[in-house]
Amino acid sequence: MLRRWLGWGLARLLPLALLALVLLLGRAPLQAAAPPAAPLLYRCDGDLLEARADNGPVDAPGIPNTVAGVPPGAYVVLRWRELRLQLPRTNNGGPASYSDGQWWWSLEDPEQPSFRQRLGLGQIQDFSCQRLAAAD
Repeated sequence: MLRRWLGWGLARLLPLALLALVLLLGRAPLQAAAPPAAPLLYRCDGDLLEARADNGPVDAPGIPNTVAGVPPGAYVVLRWRELRLQLPRTNNGGPASYSDGQWWWSLEDPEQPSFRQRLGLGQIQDFSCQRLAAAD
């Protein structure tokens, strides 16, 4: 009788134990949030521009189309003149670029990034930008 009861009890507990094991082992390890990156400072058309890049809330770090450590979901926040822009990463190949369709920011040359505004009817305005040294 005891043997039958133990066998029945183990038979009920085994699936629950396996489910608990799968849940524990199948969980992705928790990763600490990275501290916000320090803003980079530029002078664009004579005015100070602050750029802060963030990889965003990407919850799948193994996404295969990650380029140069900038995964989908990444964005840049630009503060320039009276503007506050949050531009999402584009899917363009090459160096990371960010655009909302009107504004475009690219760090192809980190010392002189491309900063553009689409004005409509095929017109684009380019702003000349240079990275500032830490002491500037």
